[in-house]
Amino acid sequence: MTKHLNKDTTICMSLAARPSNFGTRFHNYLYDALDLDYLYKAFTTQDLKGAIGGVRALGIRGCAISMPFKEECIPMLDELDASAKAINSVNTIVNSNGYLKAYNTDYIAIATLLKQYKVPNDFTFALRGSGGMAKAVACALKDAGFKQGFIVAKNEKTGTDLAKLYGFEWRKDMTDLKPDLLINATPIGMAGGEDADKLSFSEQQINSAQVIFEVVALPAETPLLKYAKSQNKAVITGSEVFAIQAVEQFVLYTGVRPNDELFQQAAKHARQGA
Repeated sequence: MTKHLNKDTTICMSLAARPSNFGTRFHNYLYDALDLDYLYKAFTTQDLKGAIGGVRALGIRGCAISMPFKEECIPMLDELDASAKAINSVNTIVNSNGYLKAYNTDYIAIATLLKQYKVPNDFTFALRGSGGMAKAVACALKDAGFKQGFIVAKNEKTGTDLAKLYGFEWRKDMTDLKPDLLINATPIGMAGGEDADKLSFSEQQINSAQVIFEVVALPAETPLLKYAKSQNKAVITGSEVFAIQAVEQFVLYTGVRPNDELFQQAAKHARQGA
């Protein structure tokens, strides 16, 4: 970084079970390019309540929230924006003089990519997962006009709740399902996890699908994406999700929206070091 840190430098951060360099490189690249006196740093924690208290007490301006904290942090906050309240899931906290307001920019990213890739809303889909990210995906699918889909989750309570909320069906597994669109919103395939080397869907299911949507951003090519590309499937990647939701966070933290060229440069820089 070319600027000098000082007592007035504004700090932003992220909290995740397995932090990556993506957000750190993305935000700091834009801070430098736009000559903003900000610094971004990634953290993990075993004490979420203490970490959120630190955000408030130390004047941390912005805090990105990743798995598995997106729902657990809600009771510790002062207000939910409509984007977070609608799906009861948080991925962004903005601190204004000790008042913590939460947002969800994941939804914006998912909705943007479904539209950008022109995924037909008459496709059947299977969404694996029922946590905070899955909620954002399910809401975006519903709002985009998808009507026939399945929430695939081992947890019957959260799976059925999510399916009922948006008018979809819950399934415990993928037995007998051959949807057009497969979406992974679980940690399966995520670097550093116990399932890092696993496919979130079977080879047969991937072969029969038309579009594969991977929400996991780290690594840039998960086992799901690698196999889908080897079969010449259309893919939407987690790094694309991460970049779009990150720029929306950047705007919330700084009040500045970078132009598209600068956004693309920051996303490319972030992917190179993720």
